[in-house]
Amino acid sequence: MSLSSSLGAAVAGLQANSTRLAVISDNIANSSTPGFRRADVDFASLVVPGSRSAFSAGGVQAAAYRDVATAGAPIGTSSATDIAITGRGMLPVTLAATADQPAGQRPFQLTGTGSFSLNANGVLVTRSGLALLGLPTDSSGQIAAGVVRDGPTSLEPIRVDGAQIAAEPTTRIELGANLPATATDATASGAPFTSTIAYFDGIGRENRLTVTFTPTVPATGSSNTWTVTFDDSAPGATNPIAELEVAFDDSVAGRGTISTVTATSGATYSATDGVATITAGSGPIDAMIGGAGLAGGLTQLAAGFTPTGINANGARAGNFTGLELEADGTLLGVYDTGQRLALYRIPVVDVPNPNGLTAVDNQAFAISSASGQPFLWDANTGPVGGINGFSVQQSSVDIARELTSLIQTQRAYSSNATTIRTVDEMLQETTNLKR
Repeated sequence: MSLSSSLGAAVAGLQANSTRLAVISDNIANSSTPGFRRADVDFASLVVPGSRSAFSAGGVQAAAYRDVATAGAPIGTSSATDIAITGRGMLPVTLAATADQPAGQRPFQLTGTGSFSLNANGVLVTRSGLALLGLPTDSSGQIAAGVVRDGPTSLEPIRVDGAQIAAEPTTRIELGANLPATATDATASGAPFTSTIAYFDGIGRENRLTVTFTPTVPATGSSNTWTVTFDDSAPGATNPIAELEVAFDDSVAGRGTISTVTATSGATYSATDGVATITAGSGPIDAMIGGAGLAGGLTQLAAGFTPTGINANGARAGNFTGLELEADGTLLGVYDTGQRLALYRIPVVDVPNPNGLTAVDNQAFAISSASGQPFLWDANTGPVGGINGFSVQQSSVDIARELTSLIQTQRAYSSNATTIRTVDEMLQETTNLKR
């Protein structure tokens, strides 16, 4: 009977608009929740087979879903570990309570943003109990070979408690200097020139390399050749620890650049990149001295001895003072010596269907069969966006839009209720016909 189908359709309308009202209420309640992704409702009609003379109302059904793919705009904050994704992708997280459990026992979740800070165990967590995951790196920011990108198995909770004091050993020095061309003339005195470079060993202890440039004085003419020796102040060093013979090109084309380098003891030399490798107290050190056709390093011009760029990397042992995040997702430990050491790389996680993710508590999402499997990208590569510190994502809820939807839902609900009252009155009229 058409009246009965009208009543069923109106009841279905009440249920559908009740679902929509619940979604709107949740959106409004979370309009100020950072990283919240708004939910919405799809309405679909139901059709009951009938005829032209006897139409039956099928009604409506509502299906709620969360618009995970649409993120809120980022806003700036004052904390370096307030992190937000700009564009596609999400941050990998797990429950802070499971941070010490094996990887296979930690729940893998995703979130678009988080205000992270170090807890008592040195783990980077949010106040709501999400621990940030990352890929460990060496001090230069390089990820270990064999990292699995198509899943979370290589991720681990970011923990910096073991890096409260750190030292960075010296691995490279730059020897940029001009050696006076007249010092290799037959009439020169042969007096050497020296320069001292501070370097740091594996425990952050400062040592010094003394580099001595001794000109070769010929009987006649100019030799354009120098002996370069390295003396190390480290305990137990047998000096000189290395010696090189460097010849310069004094032709018009050469303009006082290096022509050849010969490692005579304690060193190896690569003409390709102009680097001589010596063994100091901290281990092997690459000394960039230059070479034929290469810019920088040593020159021999008719001027005084002039250091143009003598420096070394590395740092003494320092106390941990904070964290910084680079644009590629590298998390740096900052120390009071001014050094910055890479600790982790925070990847940006993407799935084929973000709207297929399952929403869980604390603005986080879990992988599902509908979302597809995750892949770990570096920030701003492939399909994913950037990763920013000093920022959080706002909620994606538009209050004006939700209030408009609220009014529409109220009117639709009232209209369906009116339909039920009307059907009830008509059924009463039908019943009265029998009296």
